[in-house]
Amino acid sequence: MLKTLHQKVSIALILFALGYLYLSYNLKEYPYVPVDSDLVPKVLGYILIVLAIFLYFDKSSETKEEKEKRVIPRKEVLVMLAVGGMIFLYIFLLEIIGFVITTALFIFACSTFLGYRKWVTNILVSLIFPSLLYYVFNYLLQIRLPQGILPL
Repeated sequence: MLKTLHQKVSIALILFALGYLYLSYNLKEYPYVPVDSDLVPKVLGYILIVLAIFLYFDKSSETKEEKEKRVIPRKEVLVMLAVGGMIFLYIFLLEIIGFVITTALFIFACSTFLGYRKWVTNILVSLIFPSLLYYVFNYLLQIRLPQGILPL
């Protein structure tokens, strides 16, 4: 049944998607909102299941070169762990500090850590992007994002 790596990964993805869908069906429903909070997670869960099914039946075989590409250098593993740590810190601080400040700090810190050195561009993107997203979600889509310490 599980002969190839694609099949093993697809089964793991399907199990993950099923757990994800279970949790998304348990999200709290809000009355009087045009788009409820569970819509996007449900759609993403079903898309993941469909794509995992396609991956399961993929007939391409893994060559020796592709197996060698799977070996990740130690330096890159440390970079991935550092970015993962930044993501967990972002998630932890999102409700406390708020969407705009936390997202701005995350974008700036992560892009600087990954080697982007144009400071002016980095600062502008870090400030404008979360502010624009906050406006679109809160005022146009009427989906509330964490306000945090800012009096928005």
